[in-house]
Amino acid sequence: MTQYRWLVVALLFFAVTINYIDRAVLGVLKPLLDEELGWNQKDYGWMVTAFQAAYATGYVLAGRLFDRVGVRAGMLLAVTLWSVAAMAHAVVRSVVGFSVVRSVLGLAEGGCFPAAIKAVAEWFPKEQRALATGIFNAGSPVGAILCPMIVPWLAERWGWQGAFVFTGAVGFILVGLWAWLYQAPEKHAHVSAAELAYIRDDQPEPNAAVPWVHLIGRRQTWAFMLGMMASSPVWWFYIFWIPDFLNKRFELNLTQSSLPLMVIFFVSSLGGIAGGWLSSTLLRRGWTVNRARKTALLVCALCVVPVFATPLVPNVWWAVVLVSLAAAAHCGYAANLFTLVSDTVPKIAVSSVVGIGGMAGSIAGMAFAQVVSRILYFSNNNYFIPFVLAASTYLLALGMIHLLLPRLEAMSLKDTIRERDLHTTAA
Repeated sequence: MTQYRWLVVALLFFAVTINYIDRAVLGVLKPLLDEELGWNQKDYGWMVTAFQAAYATGYVLAGRLFDRVGVRAGMLLAVTLWSVAAMAHAVVRSVVGFSVVRSVLGLAEGGCFPAAIKAVAEWFPKEQRALATGIFNAGSPVGAILCPMIVPWLAERWGWQGAFVFTGAVGFILVGLWAWLYQAPEKHAHVSAAELAYIRDDQPEPNAAVPWVHLIGRRQTWAFMLGMMASSPVWWFYIFWIPDFLNKRFELNLTQSSLPLMVIFFVSSLGGIAGGWLSSTLLRRGWTVNRARKTALLVCALCVVPVFATPLVPNVWWAVVLVSLAAAAHCGYAANLFTLVSDTVPKIAVSSVVGIGGMAGSIAGMAFAQVVSRILYFSNNNYFIPFVLAASTYLLALGMIHLLLPRLEAMSLKDTIRERDLHTTAA
């Protein structure tokens, strides 16, 4: 049996890594840009909100589009657009200008995860999806590791404009690789019959479009939405505000903060893989999908709780330990949360549901960004309340997911299509 599906995971890992580098550059450069361009916390909060508003829109539109045009064309379009937008940061200087280019970046980057989850659903049987998702999702922290590693060096040599141009241009490498290497498994010349049979081990599903209105009414969709609304804002908080926290709380400059940030996001990359490995291992040992996924989610949610103490510790490395544990737990939580979609939603609707949930998470992130920016503005950069909020949401979301889906039963595509047809006939 060929193993081409793991090359697909490698491509997705590369895509997510670039995706996160491009969105994290602004956070790494924030202390420098605060001084050079005269920003305050509320200005920065509006830029973060602009990104997340567009990201929410891009997430849901891309999810629907990719269910129609496929992963190959969708990812090519998304990566090309976000790479151009990332480079465009170099030519603006005002708060409004940065907000505009952040909006375009967010709109395009919103397509990455719907495409990736749909690709995993197409290329992997259920027993391997959490592990595959954990592996490609590890690109999120890897991108966040590489960003503080290379961006200060780029900014020192070519200015902050050069940092934006270089990191944005890397995306065009992925465009070439994706166009060359990616096809649907049924069309791919390098996939053997045995691998295709293994990929298609799950029950076949009819190929029929499902309107959003019928997906919104499903408990499976709401479970994913609630999980994203609880976890996504916290991850945005780590990406966009941890460099500033290290600067304000421990007086670390751009260069000094690089190592702590690299450690935080390196550890978090391991957490994503570990979270996917845990539920996949439990499945192989005979656990039900319900028990395996929820156990992994519970372990991750409990590991987040200690992060509330981060602003209280006297030493920067204690803060790094707490944030690293929480960020790793987030990535493990996310790997299993995304896998819930492919566990409970028909493949034809996976991107749409991921898009709906991503939109919900981004809207929650917009609200969280405004709350955080105002707390910091009026409290003289006191980070205690934001960290308390970050520690408390995961367990709450898991409880709500369990109430909605006590057994993680799959959405009935036949019933959903029947509802669609009845609705169309009545109209």
